[in-house]
Amino acid sequence: MISIKNSREIDLLRKSAQIVAESLLLAKSLIQPGVRTIELDKEIAEFIRSKGARPAFKGFHGYPANICISINEQVVHGIPGPRILRQGDIVSVDIGVELNGYYGDAARTFPVGKVSPEKEKLLRITRESLYKGIEAAREGNRLYDIGYAIQTHVERAGFSVVRDLVGHGIGKEMHEEPQIPNYGEPNRGPRLKAGMVFAIEPMVNVGEYEVYTQNDQWTVVTRDGLPSAHFEHDVVITKNGAEILSLAASEEI
Repeated sequence: MISIKNSREIDLLRKSAQIVAESLLLAKSLIQPGVRTIELDKEIAEFIRSKGARPAFKGFHGYPANICISINEQVVHGIPGPRILRQGDIVSVDIGVELNGYYGDAARTFPVGKVSPEKEKLLRITRESLYKGIEAAREGNRLYDIGYAIQTHVERAGFSVVRDLVGHGIGKEMHEEPQIPNYGEPNRGPRLKAGMVFAIEPMVNVGEYEVYTQNDQWTVVTRDGLPSAHFEHDVVITKNGAEILSLAASEEI
C-alpha cells in the first residue's frame, strides 16, 4: 500500500532531503583527483551530524559506511575506502539522512576533472532522464509512466537502464512502497495521488543493462565493465505536479 503523507510529514521529509542536498553540494566541492573515498565519507558524515541528523546508510542492513560512493563501472552501493579518485573518473555519491524519524535519500554522479565525451553524455542523459521521470510523477498518472519516461529518454540516446534496481517510496522508512522501476509500459500500475512521496533514481549504463554484485556483497557493477551513472531526487506529488524535496536552495532544476 502506498502511503499518503500529510503536510506535517512532508515538511519533515523536506528537512531531511535538504540536508541530503546540502551534503551532495559538499561532495561536489570535495571531489577532485587525489582524494580518497574514505575522506569523502568522513567529511560528509561529520556535516550530516552537524545538522543534528544521522547518516542513514550506516548499519542499514549491515552496510559498513556512512554514504555510498561508486566509481565508473560501479553502479551503486560502492563502499568508501582507500581508493583514490583519478582524473577522468565519474563518481556516484548516494546519501541517506534520518532526522526526527523521517528520511531523505538522493544521489548525483560527478566528474573528476575532465572526463571523456562519452561519460559527459552519460551524465547528461541520466540527469535528464531523472527529470523526465519527475515530470511523469503527476496526480492522475500511473506508476509505470515514470519508468516509461525514463527508459524512453535513455534508450533514444543509445544507453540502457538498469533493471535489477529500482526507486522507492520514502517516509518513516528508507524504503517504502512502491518499488519504482526505471522502465516499463505506460498506463500501468497504481494511480498516482497527491501526498505520495517517492525517491526516483535512474541508474543508466553506457552498455548493456546487466549488473552483478561483487564479493563484498554490496558493490553493484556493470557486467560488461562499462561506465554507469546514478541520479536521484525525493519528490512529493502535488495537485500541480511533483515538488522536488532534495534540491538545495542554491541549485537550479
